Amino acid sequence: MAQLLEKIWRAIDAARLRALLTDLVDIYSPAGKEEDIQLYLEERLHGANFALRRQEVEEERYNLIVPLGWQEPRLYLVGHVDTIAAWDLEDYGAREENGLIHGLGSADMKGGCAAMVEAFLALAAVLPPEERPPVGLLLVVGEEENGDGSAAFLETCRPPWVVIGEPTGLAPCFAHYGYLEAGFVTSGRRTHSSLPELGHNAVESMLRVLLHLGRDPLFERGSSEIAYSIRELTSSRAGFVVPDRCEAWIDLHLPPQGDPAEVQAAIRARADTAGQLIPDLNLELEFNFAARGYDLGMDTVLAQALAEIYPRLNLRFSGDAFRSHSDGNLFFDAGVKPLILGPGALEVAHTPEEHTPFAQVLAAAKIYAALCLQANSL
Repeated sequence: MAQLLEKIWRAIDAARLRALLTDLVDIYSPAGKEEDIQLYLEERLHGANFALRRQEVEEERYNLIVPLGWQEPRLYLVGHVDTIAAWDLEDYGAREENGLIHGLGSADMKGGCAAMVEAFLALAAVLPPEERPPVGLLLVVGEEENGDGSAAFLETCRPPWVVIGEPTGLAPCFAHYGYLEAGFVTSGRRTHSSLPELGHNAVESMLRVLLHLGRDPLFERGSSEIAYSIRELTSSRAGFVVPDRCEAWIDLHLPPQGDPAEVQAAIRARADTAGQLIPDLNLELEFNFAARGYDLGMDTVLAQALAEIYPRLNLRFSGDAFRSHSDGNLFFDAGVKPLILGPGALEVAHTPEEHTPFAQVLAAAKIYAALCLQANSL
Protein backbone atom coordinates (compact mmCIF):
# COMPACT_ATOMS: atom_id res chain seq x y z
CA MET A 1 0.00 0.00 0.00
CA ALA A 2 2.83 2.42 0.86
CA GLN A 3 4.51 1.92 -2.51
CA LEU A 4 1.20 2.33 -4.35
CA LEU A 5 0.47 5.55 -2.48
CA GLU A 6 3.90 6.95 -3.35
CA LYS A 7 3.24 6.18 -7.00
CA ILE A 8 -0.11 7.98 -6.86
CA TRP A 9 1.45 10.95 -5.10
CA ARG A 10 4.08 11.18 -7.85
CA ALA A 11 1.22 11.33 -10.38
CA ILE A 12 -0.16 14.48 -8.74
CA ASP A 13 0.86 17.33 -11.05
CA ALA A 14 1.51 20.59 -9.18
CA ALA A 15 1.45 22.72 -12.33
CA ARG A 16 -1.83 21.21 -13.47
CA LEU A 17 -3.30 21.71 -10.01
CA ARG A 18 -2.21 25.35 -9.84
CA ALA A 19 -3.72 26.06 -13.26
CA LEU A 20 -6.96 24.33 -12.28
CA LEU A 21 -7.29 26.31 -9.07
CA THR A 22 -6.65 29.68 -10.70
CA ASP A 23 -9.18 28.85 -13.42
CA LEU A 24 -11.79 27.95 -10.81
CA VAL A 25 -11.22 31.16 -8.86
CA ASP A 26 -11.43 33.20 -12.07
CA ILE A 27 -14.91 31.81 -12.77
CA TYR A 28 -17.44 33.83 -10.79
CA SER A 29 -19.87 31.31 -9.27
CA PRO A 30 -22.05 32.76 -6.49
CA ALA A 31 -24.75 30.49 -5.10
CA GLY A 32 -27.53 30.21 -7.66
CA LYS A 33 -25.25 30.95 -10.63
CA GLU A 34 -22.95 27.94 -10.76
CA GLU A 35 -23.51 26.79 -14.35
CA ASP A 36 -20.31 28.27 -15.81
CA ILE A 37 -18.04 26.60 -13.30
CA GLN A 38 -19.86 23.26 -13.59
CA LEU A 39 -19.52 23.39 -17.38
CA TYR A 40 -15.78 24.02 -16.98
CA LEU A 41 -15.35 21.13 -14.53
CA GLU A 42 -17.49 18.86 -16.67
CA GLU A 43 -15.25 19.52 -19.67
CA ARG A 44 -12.08 18.87 -17.65
CA LEU A 45 -13.41 15.61 -16.21
CA HIS A 46 -14.82 14.38 -19.54
CA GLY A 47 -11.40 15.07 -21.05
CA ALA A 48 -9.90 12.67 -18.51
CA ASN A 49 -12.42 9.98 -19.52
CA PHE A 50 -14.44 9.95 -16.32
CA ALA A 51 -18.00 8.70 -16.57
CA LEU A 52 -19.73 11.55 -14.84
CA ARG A 53 -23.37 12.54 -14.69
CA ARG A 54 -25.36 15.62 -13.92
CA GLN A 55 -27.84 15.61 -11.08
CA GLU A 56 -30.41 18.35 -11.56
CA VAL A 57 -31.12 20.56 -8.56
CA GLU A 58 -33.22 23.09 -10.44
CA GLU A 59 -33.24 24.52 -13.96
CA GLU A 60 -29.66 25.27 -15.11
CA ARG A 61 -28.31 24.18 -11.72
CA TYR A 62 -26.92 20.73 -11.17
CA ASN A 63 -24.41 18.70 -9.19
CA LEU A 64 -21.67 16.68 -10.86
CA ILE A 65 -21.31 13.07 -9.68
CA VAL A 66 -18.12 11.29 -10.73
CA PRO A 67 -17.48 7.63 -9.78
CA LEU A 68 -13.83 6.59 -9.88
CA GLY A 69 -14.40 2.94 -10.70
CA TRP A 70 -17.23 0.48 -11.26
CA GLN A 71 -18.21 -0.15 -7.64
CA GLU A 72 -20.83 1.76 -5.65
CA PRO A 73 -18.86 4.44 -3.78
CA ARG A 74 -18.44 3.97 -0.04
CA LEU A 75 -16.66 7.31 0.23
CA TYR A 76 -17.34 10.55 -1.61
CA LEU A 77 -15.05 13.55 -1.83
CA VAL A 78 -17.47 16.48 -1.62
CA GLY A 79 -16.76 20.03 -2.75
CA HIS A 80 -19.12 22.95 -3.18
CA VAL A 81 -18.40 25.07 -6.25
CA ASP A 82 -20.45 28.13 -5.21
CA THR A 83 -19.19 31.16 -3.32
CA ILE A 84 -20.75 34.11 -1.59
CA ALA A 85 -21.62 37.03 -3.87
CA ALA A 86 -18.93 39.65 -4.57
CA TRP A 87 -20.99 42.50 -3.16
CA ASP A 88 -18.09 44.63 -1.94
CA LEU A 89 -15.20 43.33 -4.04
CA GLU A 90 -13.78 45.21 -7.01
CA ASP A 91 -11.46 42.38 -8.03
CA TYR A 92 -12.36 38.82 -7.14
CA GLY A 93 -10.23 36.94 -9.70
CA ALA A 94 -7.20 34.82 -8.95
CA ARG A 95 -3.70 36.12 -8.29
CA GLU A 96 -0.70 34.41 -6.75
CA GLU A 97 1.71 36.09 -4.39
CA ASN A 98 4.35 34.48 -2.16
CA GLY A 99 2.84 31.04 -2.52
CA LEU A 100 -0.70 32.21 -1.73
CA ILE A 101 -3.58 31.98 -4.20
CA HIS A 102 -5.83 35.00 -3.61
CA GLY A 103 -9.40 35.49 -4.81
CA LEU A 104 -13.05 34.90 -3.99
CA GLY A 105 -13.58 31.25 -3.12
CA SER A 106 -9.89 30.40 -3.02
CA ALA A 107 -10.29 29.08 0.53
CA ASP A 108 -14.05 28.44 0.64
CA MET A 109 -13.75 26.12 -1.11
CA LYS A 110 -12.27 26.10 -4.58
CA GLY A 111 -8.92 25.09 -3.13
CA GLY A 112 -10.55 21.94 -1.78
CA CYS A 113 -12.40 21.32 -5.05
CA ALA A 114 -9.23 21.63 -7.12
CA ALA A 115 -7.35 19.27 -4.79
CA MET A 116 -10.14 16.69 -5.05
CA VAL A 117 -10.19 16.81 -8.84
CA GLU A 118 -6.40 16.47 -8.97
CA ALA A 119 -6.52 13.51 -6.57
CA PHE A 120 -9.01 11.81 -8.90
CA LEU A 121 -6.84 12.52 -11.93
CA ALA A 122 -3.84 10.94 -10.21
CA LEU A 123 -5.77 7.90 -9.00
CA ALA A 124 -7.18 7.29 -12.49
CA ALA A 125 -3.75 7.67 -14.06
CA VAL A 126 -2.18 5.02 -11.83
CA LEU A 127 -4.98 2.52 -11.17
CA PRO A 128 -6.67 0.45 -13.89
CA PRO A 129 -10.49 0.47 -13.59
CA GLU A 130 -10.69 -2.96 -11.99
CA GLU A 131 -8.31 -1.89 -9.18
CA ARG A 132 -9.90 1.45 -8.35
CA PRO A 133 -11.41 1.82 -4.86
CA PRO A 134 -15.16 2.43 -4.35
CA VAL A 135 -15.06 6.22 -4.20
CA GLY A 136 -16.81 9.09 -5.92
CA LEU A 137 -16.36 12.80 -6.46
CA LEU A 138 -19.36 15.03 -5.74
CA LEU A 139 -19.28 18.69 -6.81
CA VAL A 140 -22.37 20.39 -5.43
CA VAL A 141 -24.11 23.73 -5.81
CA GLY A 142 -25.85 25.93 -3.26
CA GLU A 143 -23.87 25.35 -0.08
CA GLU A 144 -23.55 29.07 0.66
CA GLU A 145 -27.33 29.50 0.63
CA ASN A 146 -29.42 26.53 1.74
CA GLY A 147 -27.45 23.41 0.86
CA ASP A 148 -29.90 22.42 -1.87
CA GLY A 149 -27.20 20.65 -3.90
CA SER A 150 -26.25 18.27 -1.10
CA ALA A 151 -29.90 17.86 -0.13
CA ALA A 152 -30.69 16.72 -3.69
CA PHE A 153 -27.83 14.20 -3.58
CA LEU A 154 -29.01 12.81 -0.24
CA GLU A 155 -32.46 12.12 -1.64
CA THR A 156 -31.04 9.23 -3.66
CA CYS A 157 -27.65 8.34 -2.16
CA ARG A 158 -26.32 7.98 1.38
CA PRO A 159 -22.77 6.59 1.39
CA PRO A 160 -21.12 5.54 4.66
CA TRP A 161 -18.57 8.40 4.57
CA VAL A 162 -17.89 11.74 2.90
CA VAL A 163 -14.86 14.02 3.08
CA ILE A 164 -15.82 17.67 2.67
CA GLY A 165 -13.06 20.06 1.65
CA GLU A 166 -14.03 23.12 3.72
CA PRO A 167 -11.08 25.26 4.88
CA THR A 168 -9.63 23.72 8.04
CA GLY A 169 -5.92 24.44 7.48
CA LEU A 170 -5.69 20.68 6.80
CA ALA A 171 -6.75 19.91 10.39
CA PRO A 172 -9.09 16.89 10.23
CA CYS A 173 -12.42 17.73 11.85
CA PHE A 174 -14.35 14.68 12.98
CA ALA A 175 -16.50 16.99 15.12
CA HIS A 176 -18.67 19.83 13.86
CA TYR A 177 -20.48 22.76 15.44
CA GLY A 178 -24.24 23.09 15.15
CA TYR A 179 -25.92 26.17 13.75
CA LEU A 180 -28.94 28.29 14.58
CA GLU A 181 -30.29 31.32 12.73
CA ALA A 182 -32.50 33.75 14.68
CA GLY A 183 -34.52 36.62 13.24
CA PHE A 184 -35.85 39.55 15.29
CA VAL A 185 -38.32 42.24 14.20
CA THR A 186 -39.26 45.28 16.30
CA SER A 187 -42.20 47.44 15.30
CA GLY A 188 -42.79 51.04 16.34
CA ARG A 189 -44.70 54.13 15.39
CA ARG A 190 -43.55 56.42 12.59
CA THR A 191 -43.43 60.16 13.05
CA HIS A 192 -41.42 63.10 11.79
CA SER A 193 -37.80 62.81 12.95
CA SER A 194 -37.96 66.25 14.59
CA LEU A 195 -40.69 64.97 16.91
CA PRO A 196 -39.33 61.64 18.19
CA GLU A 197 -41.35 61.91 21.40
CA LEU A 198 -44.52 61.38 19.35
CA GLY A 199 -43.31 58.14 17.81
CA HIS A 200 -41.74 54.87 18.86
CA ASN A 201 -38.29 54.21 17.38
CA ALA A 202 -38.04 50.58 16.28
CA VAL A 203 -34.25 50.84 15.85
CA GLU A 204 -33.74 52.01 19.41
CA SER A 205 -35.91 49.14 20.63
CA MET A 206 -33.92 46.65 18.58
CA LEU A 207 -30.59 47.92 19.90
CA ARG A 208 -31.83 47.57 23.46
CA VAL A 209 -33.14 44.06 22.73
CA LEU A 210 -29.77 43.00 21.31
CA LEU A 211 -27.89 44.49 24.25
CA HIS A 212 -30.23 42.68 26.63
CA LEU A 213 -29.69 39.41 24.78
CA GLY A 214 -25.93 39.88 24.69
CA ARG A 215 -25.77 40.25 28.47
CA ASP A 216 -27.12 36.74 28.96
CA PRO A 217 -24.32 34.42 30.21
CA LEU A 218 -25.21 32.05 27.37
CA PHE A 219 -23.66 34.53 24.93
CA GLU A 220 -20.75 35.81 27.00
CA ARG A 221 -17.80 35.60 24.61
CA GLY A 222 -15.28 35.10 27.38
CA SER A 223 -16.93 32.02 28.84
CA SER A 224 -19.61 30.63 26.51
CA GLU A 225 -18.86 28.03 23.84
CA ILE A 226 -21.52 29.56 21.60
CA ALA A 227 -20.24 31.79 18.78
CA TYR A 228 -22.80 34.60 18.58
CA SER A 229 -22.74 37.14 15.75
CA ILE A 230 -25.20 39.85 14.69
CA ARG A 231 -25.16 39.40 10.92
CA GLU A 232 -27.63 42.00 9.68
CA LEU A 233 -29.44 45.04 11.03
CA THR A 234 -31.85 46.95 8.77
CA SER A 235 -34.70 49.41 9.24
CA SER A 236 -37.51 50.90 7.17
CA ARG A 237 -36.32 53.52 4.71
CA ALA A 238 -38.80 56.36 4.60
CA GLY A 239 -36.53 59.39 4.94
CA PHE A 240 -36.38 61.86 7.84
CA VAL A 241 -38.76 59.92 10.04
CA VAL A 242 -38.62 57.89 13.21
CA PRO A 243 -38.36 54.31 11.84
CA ASP A 244 -41.31 52.05 12.60
CA ARG A 245 -39.62 48.74 11.76
CA CYS A 246 -36.22 47.17 12.38
CA GLU A 247 -35.02 43.69 11.50
CA ALA A 248 -31.97 41.81 12.79
CA TRP A 249 -30.51 38.41 11.96
CA ILE A 250 -28.20 36.56 14.31
CA ASP A 251 -25.93 33.59 13.56
CA LEU A 252 -25.24 31.21 16.42
CA HIS A 253 -22.67 28.43 16.08
CA LEU A 254 -23.14 25.83 18.79
CA PRO A 255 -20.53 23.40 20.14
CA PRO A 256 -20.86 19.82 18.87
CA GLN A 257 -22.74 18.66 21.96
CA GLY A 258 -25.06 21.70 21.95
CA ASP A 259 -28.80 21.30 21.44
CA PRO A 260 -30.33 23.93 19.11
CA ALA A 261 -33.75 23.43 20.75
CA GLU A 262 -32.34 24.34 24.17
CA VAL A 263 -30.67 27.45 22.77
CA GLN A 264 -33.90 28.47 21.04
CA ALA A 265 -35.76 28.14 24.33
CA ALA A 266 -33.13 30.21 26.14
CA ILE A 267 -33.34 32.98 23.54
CA ARG A 268 -37.13 33.05 23.71
CA ALA A 269 -37.02 33.22 27.51
CA ARG A 270 -34.54 36.08 27.41
CA ALA A 271 -36.56 37.91 24.76
CA ASP A 272 -39.71 37.55 26.88
CA THR A 273 -38.06 39.57 29.66
CA ALA A 274 -37.02 42.40 27.33
CA GLY A 275 -40.47 43.99 27.60
CA GLN A 276 -39.82 44.66 31.29
CA LEU A 277 -36.96 46.99 30.29
CA ILE A 278 -38.20 48.49 27.02
CA PRO A 279 -41.50 50.43 27.16
CA ASP A 280 -44.09 49.54 24.51
CA LEU A 281 -41.85 46.86 23.00
CA ASN A 282 -43.38 45.06 20.02
CA LEU A 283 -41.03 42.17 19.23
CA GLU A 284 -41.35 39.20 16.90
CA LEU A 285 -38.87 36.31 16.97
CA GLU A 286 -38.39 33.42 14.55
CA PHE A 287 -35.84 30.68 13.98
CA ASN A 288 -35.36 30.13 10.27
CA PHE A 289 -32.83 27.33 10.33
CA ALA A 290 -31.29 24.94 12.84
CA ALA A 291 -28.76 22.14 12.49
CA ARG A 292 -27.31 20.04 15.25
CA GLY A 293 -23.60 19.41 15.60
CA TYR A 294 -21.87 16.07 15.97
CA ASP A 295 -18.73 14.35 17.21
CA LEU A 296 -17.69 11.16 15.43
CA GLY A 297 -14.69 10.61 17.69
CA MET A 298 -11.19 9.69 16.58
CA ASP A 299 -11.58 5.91 16.71
CA THR A 300 -12.30 5.52 12.99
CA VAL A 301 -10.55 3.99 9.99
CA LEU A 302 -10.04 7.42 8.44
CA ALA A 303 -8.53 8.88 11.63
CA GLN A 304 -6.12 5.98 11.88
CA ALA A 305 -5.14 6.41 8.24
CA LEU A 306 -4.54 10.15 8.69
CA ALA A 307 -2.36 9.47 11.74
CA GLU A 308 -0.07 7.49 9.43
CA ILE A 309 -0.29 9.82 6.42
CA TYR A 310 0.40 13.15 8.11
CA PRO A 311 3.97 12.41 9.31
CA ARG A 312 4.88 11.34 5.76
CA LEU A 313 3.79 14.81 4.59
CA ASN A 314 5.53 16.57 7.50
CA LEU A 315 2.17 17.62 8.88
CA ARG A 316 1.06 17.58 12.50
CA PHE A 317 -1.93 15.33 13.10
CA SER A 318 -4.47 16.64 15.59
CA GLY A 319 -8.25 16.55 15.47
CA ASP A 320 -10.44 19.62 15.73
CA ALA A 321 -14.09 20.69 15.56
CA PHE A 322 -15.26 22.62 12.51
CA ARG A 323 -16.70 25.81 13.91
CA SER A 324 -18.82 27.04 11.00
CA HIS A 325 -21.95 25.68 9.34
CA SER A 326 -21.46 23.43 6.33
CA ASP A 327 -23.15 20.67 4.35
CA GLY A 328 -21.58 18.35 6.90
CA ASN A 329 -24.59 18.95 9.15
CA LEU A 330 -26.92 17.80 6.35
CA PHE A 331 -24.91 14.65 5.70
CA PHE A 332 -24.76 13.77 9.39
CA ASP A 333 -28.51 14.21 9.82
CA ALA A 334 -28.96 11.84 6.86
CA GLY A 335 -26.91 9.12 8.57
CA VAL A 336 -23.65 9.76 6.68
CA LYS A 337 -20.35 10.24 8.54
CA PRO A 338 -18.71 13.51 7.39
CA LEU A 339 -15.03 14.37 7.82
CA ILE A 340 -14.32 18.06 7.23
CA LEU A 341 -10.78 18.58 5.92
CA GLY A 342 -9.43 21.07 3.43
CA PRO A 343 -6.82 23.71 2.61
CA GLY A 344 -7.10 27.35 3.64
CA ALA A 345 -8.31 29.08 6.78
CA LEU A 346 -11.85 29.80 7.87
CA GLU A 347 -10.63 33.13 9.25
CA VAL A 348 -10.12 34.61 5.77
CA ALA A 349 -13.13 33.01 4.06
CA HIS A 350 -15.85 35.50 3.04
CA THR A 351 -13.42 38.43 3.38
CA PRO A 352 -11.65 40.66 0.80
CA GLU A 353 -8.35 39.07 1.96
CA GLU A 354 -9.43 35.52 1.10
CA HIS A 355 -6.54 33.29 0.05
CA THR A 356 -5.20 29.79 0.41
CA PRO A 357 -1.59 28.56 0.52
CA PHE A 358 -0.88 26.54 -2.60
CA ALA A 359 1.32 24.19 -0.56
CA GLN A 360 -1.78 23.24 1.44
CA VAL A 361 -3.80 22.64 -1.73
CA LEU A 362 -1.06 20.33 -3.01
CA ALA A 363 -0.91 18.49 0.33
CA ALA A 364 -4.71 18.21 0.33
CA ALA A 365 -4.63 16.44 -3.04
CA LYS A 366 -2.24 13.87 -1.57
CA ILE A 367 -4.37 13.45 1.56
CA TYR A 368 -7.55 12.95 -0.46
CA ALA A 369 -5.88 10.38 -2.69
CA ALA A 370 -4.62 8.50 0.37
CA LEU A 371 -8.07 8.51 1.99
CA CYS A 372 -9.62 7.13 -1.18
CA LEU A 373 -7.41 4.06 -0.85
CA GLN A 374 -9.10 3.35 2.50
CA ALA A 375 -12.60 3.12 1.02
CA ASN A 376 -12.70 -0.70 0.94
CA SER A 377 -12.27 -0.69 4.73
CA LEU A 378 -15.26 1.57 5.41
